Amino acid sequence: MIAARYLRAKRQESFISVISLFSLIGIALGVATLIIVMSVMNGFRVELLKSILGLSGHVTIQSQLGTVPAYDQATARILKVPGVVEAYPIVDGRGLASNDNANDGVVVRGIRAADLAKTPVADNGKLLPGALDYFKGDDAVIVGRGLAAKLGLRVGGDITLLAPKGNVTPFGTTPRVKAYRILSFFHVGNTLYDNNYVFLPLEEAQDYFNYGDTVSGIEVMLADPESDLGLLPALTKAAGPTSRAVPWQDLNSAFFEAIQVEANVMFLILSLIILVAALNIIAGLTMLVKDKSPDIAILRTMGATRGAVMRVFFIAGASIGVTGTILGLIIGVVFCANIENIRQALSKLTGTTLFDPTVYFLSRMPAEMAPRQVAAVVVMALVLTFLATLYPSWRAARLDPVEALRYE
Repeated sequence: MIAARYLRAKRQESFISVISLFSLIGIALGVATLIIVMSVMNGFRVELLKSILGLSGHVTIQSQLGTVPAYDQATARILKVPGVVEAYPIVDGRGLASNDNANDGVVVRGIRAADLAKTPVADNGKLLPGALDYFKGDDAVIVGRGLAAKLGLRVGGDITLLAPKGNVTPFGTTPRVKAYRILSFFHVGNTLYDNNYVFLPLEEAQDYFNYGDTVSGIEVMLADPESDLGLLPALTKAAGPTSRAVPWQDLNSAFFEAIQVEANVMFLILSLIILVAALNIIAGLTMLVKDKSPDIAILRTMGATRGAVMRVFFIAGASIGVTGTILGLIIGVVFCANIENIRQALSKLTGTTLFDPTVYFLSRMPAEMAPRQVAAVVVMALVLTFLATLYPSWRAARLDPVEALRYE
């Protein structure tokens, strides 16, 4: 009761209430900002990992001799390894895609229709109905929607692919140029694939890149891509003596390490907002103790113990921290739940492109709230605010009633 009355200062003491209000707002904004930023960083990692590992395997089996021979037998042996969910051969190559006067470098991936049906391209890639049924022969191709927009392609039209390594002639190796009929566009939400990938039937890709009866690798999907790295020796043994298993962490290590470092740095920087708000609590409570010195002296003379006085000011400061933390938690959760709608609204208001897909590889802003991260932010905010109340509360408890009332 006393702590609540002290927080509701009178008109002549309104400056202390203003400081307390700013402290509460600062804590709320700090907690909300930390939750939002950490959720966006976590969502960015999850969505990027999901899209990258959806089209690329958790482990890629390669050959130390260049290409992988007898790939069907190797794939069958790999599928028998416990923990392996899926495995399929691929042919990857670089090429130049062109249409009329537009050109762009692309990644050409050869894959069987049955295997392509198990990837995000078929699951949520917005393929035209029946496109996979015609994904065979030597003139079929499926193109990313972003690449189609850049080159002005249309379904049913043609795209010309040029491979640097083509036919061998007496005059040297000449580039291979061939036109393909576009069956469908795909859109997986990751501009890395939507703007750069072209899918060919496996047999046609083998002919196009002169692979013969070999492939460039075998993509392996694991039950738990984060923890099943212990399967690498078994996968290498199953694939053959000249094979090597390359996990997704090695292929994308620099990228995901950069995301993790950025998340840690952002957490430390934004934690300063809460620290500054906690320092405001110290300033506000110190002024409150100075202003309430006569009241504290009277309470002490009436029998209040030092512990009771300390609890009064601890409750006053802690209530600011708890209220601000709860308010920030609510703001952060609501913001994360509607972050894409908020992004679109802000883009319309400012007339700018927020979260450009060409920069961040994703077509929508993700937000994935991790309970442990949210709990860590809340606990950190409460601990900082509780620690901030200790010194002013201790000063109030150590106040000498005689000295406080001497000049009253």
